[in-house]
Amino acid sequence: MTTAAGPNILVDTQGAVTILKLSYPEKRNALSMPLREKLGDALRECLNDEACRVIVLTGEGGHFSSGGDITGFDGVNSINGRTRMQKTHDMVRMIMNSEKPIIAAVEGHAAGAGMCVAADCDIVVASTEAKFTCSFNKIGLLPDLGGLWSIPARMGLGRAKMMMLTGRTLDATSAQAQGLVEQLCEPGQALQTAIALAQEIAQFAPLTHGLTKAALARGSMSVDALLALEVDLQGLMFGTEDFQEGRTAFLEKRKPAFKGK
Repeated sequence: MTTAAGPNILVDTQGAVTILKLSYPEKRNALSMPLREKLGDALRECLNDEACRVIVLTGEGGHFSSGGDITGFDGVNSINGRTRMQKTHDMVRMIMNSEKPIIAAVEGHAAGAGMCVAADCDIVVASTEAKFTCSFNKIGLLPDLGGLWSIPARMGLGRAKMMMLTGRTLDATSAQAQGLVEQLCEPGQALQTAIALAQEIAQFAPLTHGLTKAALARGSMSVDALLALEVDLQGLMFGTEDFQEGRTAFLEKRKPAFKGK
């Protein structure tokens, strides 16, 4: 486990699963610019690590993230604010477009930008005491960090508008019922539940996960376009070592040893 003072990302590895922990507990893991940059660096290292199959993203100190660091907005204007967002979007794209599954483990609050980052992940595991808020309108901004895409994709347009326009807080049970959360767990167990889920996913063919994510990220398409994409991607998969290993293991009634090749 890596530790340091100030905004930081703590990194832990458990087999094929890498845990990235937002660490800025004095501000409930507010997503300051330094923390966003460090998260981007940590994600990049995970994506380049062949041993890493699944990433778990969580927060230190009982909260996922309180959102943007409001104290860090001094001097922001229409020009440099755009530059800030463009830098942040590199991190957002890595979460959304990563070939490796990313699971958010949420305890406490996932608010504002923190909720958007959680929604950007492939799967959200949350404690029954977790809270979700999308209240950018309280400070005169709009949802960012990909939230305008990922939240409606999860919840549907009407429910997303309700959250964004009212700024209401959604409890974990309601969040699951409305599609924002995939799995609930007991308080204090979000990380361990997410790690167990990640270990389960990590057993399977990583190329399949990457191409599945890439296909789903394209969003809605016509049936013909989807079938054409299916032909292209499945054609690639037929030529992989992992397919041959998966088929052989199935016939031999043993667990496959996928290599991502």
